Amino acid sequence: MPAMSATPRRSRRASGAALRLGRAAAMGAVAVLVLIAGVWASWGTAQHVMLTKGRERGTVTVTRCGEDTCSGPYAPVSAGSTARARVVIDRSVGVRAGRTYAVVVKPDSDRVVRSGAAGVLYAWVPLGGALLLASVVVAGGLRRPRAGWLLAGSGVALLTAAFLAV
Repeated sequence: MPAMSATPRRSRRASGAALRLGRAAAMGAVAVLVLIAGVWASWGTAQHVMLTKGRERGTVTVTRCGEDTCSGPYAPVSAGSTARARVVIDRSVGVRAGRTYAVVVKPDSDRVVRSGAAGVLYAWVPLGGALLLASVVVAGGLRRPRAGWLLAGSGVALLTAAFLAV
């Protein structure tokens, strides 16, 4: 009879291991998906700020702000860039009327994004939020608290740097 009692015990161990593996795979997939979404959301702006070769660079003096955007005249700095009477920049905490900002023009549009360190950090803010969200999934779902703290610390550092730079 001892041989019969060993089979259900092995079966329980195997099913427990399969459940742990399934949970780890699911939580790992969720964490990776959240991080990919953060990079995807950030890259739309970051590509213009980080890859400036061949793009129009200049300054905008903000003259008027609406609910979501601000606008003002654009003065070129790079060769091949043309002056514009009005360009549009997204309104954020750091954009105020009467101030001048270094910007990069988005191709084939009158929209600009901030350049320099402030622009790079601000462009990666969605990734900072994704790092914070993924840290909860990694620490709780994957039961990897050290890795979770590392992701959370990276997210907080990125968001704090962006806040201070902007």
